[in-house]
Amino acid sequence: MHETDMTKALIITVRDWFESQLDVPKIEAIHLTVGKFTCVEPASLEFAFTAQTKDTFLDGVNLVIRETPLIAFCHRCQSEYFPQIGLQYSCPNCQSPMDDIRSGRELKIDRIEYSNSEAFAFSSSG
Repeated sequence: MHETDMTKALIITVRDWFESQLDVPKIEAIHLTVGKFTCVEPASLEFAFTAQTKDTFLDGVNLVIRETPLIAFCHRCQSEYFPQIGLQYSCPNCQSPMDDIRSGRELKIDRIEYSNSEAFAFSSSG
């Protein structure tokens, strides 16, 4: 289950940010964007997060996951389409192989909510 490793990386990233703050924030929620093509199962990610953050500074923090669909672009047809993961990746109109993914590979922290209702916009290259 690669969700466990992803959760470890998430915790390390948030911990590094948390420790760099001058005032100790009370984190209420972490908002993630997860693309369908990452093959990350949101329920498994939430389970791993809950298990790995028990009795830590993130214990009880709400993990909010927004999924993005797999969207590809066919250069031959000049149109976007929605490949069926595990079933059909080629263009449904001309059968060209999928070579331009427009959405679905995202895996990032969007923002972290604090107890004082402010949000930290988290930017990452990824």
